[in-house]
Amino acid sequence: MNDSKRWITLDGAVNVRDLGGLETVDGGTTRHGRVFRSDNLQGLTEGDVAKLVGELKLRHVVDLRSGPEVRLEGPGPLTRVPEVEIHHHTLFAEGGRYTDVDADVSPDREPEGIEADKVLPWQGEPSEDDLAELRVTGYYYLYLRDRPDSVLAALRVLAHEDGAAIVHCAAGKDRTGVVCALALEVAGATREAIVTDYVATGERIEAILDRLRASETYRSDLDGRPASSHLPRAEFMRQFLRTLDERFDGPMGWLARHGWTDADTAALRARLRG
Repeated sequence: MNDSKRWITLDGAVNVRDLGGLETVDGGTTRHGRVFRSDNLQGLTEGDVAKLVGELKLRHVVDLRSGPEVRLEGPGPLTRVPEVEIHHHTLFAEGGRYTDVDADVSPDREPEGIEADKVLPWQGEPSEDDLAELRVTGYYYLYLRDRPDSVLAALRVLAHEDGAAIVHCAAGKDRTGVVCALALEVAGATREAIVTDYVATGERIEAILDRLRASETYRSDLDGRPASSHLPRAEFMRQFLRTLDERFDGPMGWLARHGWTDADTAALRARLRG
């Protein structure tokens, strides 16, 4: 795979790459210019927007952040571009009236912060209720358990909408990594290619953390830990995929159980394979 061709250089985001150029089980590769993945898009410059919308023909943004993250960060530059449609599909279970993380919020005020151990799942310790589940499945399975509706909705944007799409969260690693792994599985990418794409974020981890620390939304929960503790590790993605293999006969089995259709598969494969 040509990693240099996959990375997209922007001034206002540091973890942006193309899901094209990845090996498939039939000896081919995924198509360039159809689906991109990224960290937070709040800091895009005018030049970045022009590159994404004009040069790369971006038309859809799949935003996997929680409601509080979106509100605290404010509207990003792409929300003001008429050609671009924003699709917000959080991967967290809904809690209170104004938040979709697990802490309730008084209905007469906006949330004052986020739960970083859920937004950034490498932070903190899991709850006692989830600990046994995590030993078997890993953290990423909780996204599928809690929000299968959002997972399928995000994948259907990639499958059925015209124009290029970009998937992002805060770091572009965990939530984005799960949705992109499933998209690549549907497209017929090899497991090794899926894992390789996931760990590629590690090449930019210090720059990603610098960006997150520059935001009041994330800063206080990232201080004091080395960049190496945040690295995406191949075994995390392998464990996630292995969980789906063992429990559902693979990612395709999990998707089918939650309403994914043959037409959805054909559409996403056509987008990423041609």
